Amino acid sequence: MATKSDSKDPGAGMSSAQFADVVKESAQQIWLAGLGAFSKAQQEGGKVFEALVKEGVGLQRKTQAATEEKLTEASSRMANMAKDLSSQAAGQWDKLEGIFEQRVRRALQNLGVPAHGEMAALQARVDELERQLAALSGARRGTRTAGRSAAPAAKAPRKRVRKPAA
Repeated sequence: MATKSDSKDPGAGMSSAQFADVVKESAQQIWLAGLGAFSKAQQEGGKVFEALVKEGVGLQRKTQAATEEKLTEASSRMANMAKDLSSQAAGQWDKLEGIFEQRVRRALQNLGVPAHGEMAALQARVDELERQLAALSGARRGTRTAGRSAAPAAKAPRKRVRKPAA
C-alpha cells in the first residue's frame, strides 16, 4: 500500500485552507477561461457572420445576374417564336384567302358573271360607242335640218286589246 507521502496528490502536503485556496483559484481560472472562450467565440462568430453575409451577397448577385440573363434569353426566344408563328399564320391566312377568291371566281364564271376586267373593258367599249354615236347624231342633225323643213310627227303605236275567249 502506498502512503500519503508517496502519492502524487497536489494537496497531499497542504492544509485544508491552502487546498481550498488552490481549488478556489483553479475554479476562478476555469471561469475566466470560459469567459475568454465565450468572448472569443462572439468576436469570431461576428467575423464569421459578416464573412457569410458577404458570401451571401456575392452569391445573390451572381444568381440574379444569371437569372436575368436566362430571363432575357427566354424572352428573346418567345419573341422569335411569336414572330415565326405570326408570319406562318399570315402566310396561311393569305393562302386561305387566295383559295377562297379562286373558288368564288370559278363559281361566278360557271354562272356566266363576267370578271371585273371584262366589265371594265365592256364599260370602256360602251363609252367609246356612245361617243361615236353622239358624234354621228350631231352630224346627222345638221344635215337633216338643212335638207328638210320639218320632220313628220311620229304616230303612237296602237295597243291591242285582247278580247276574252267566249
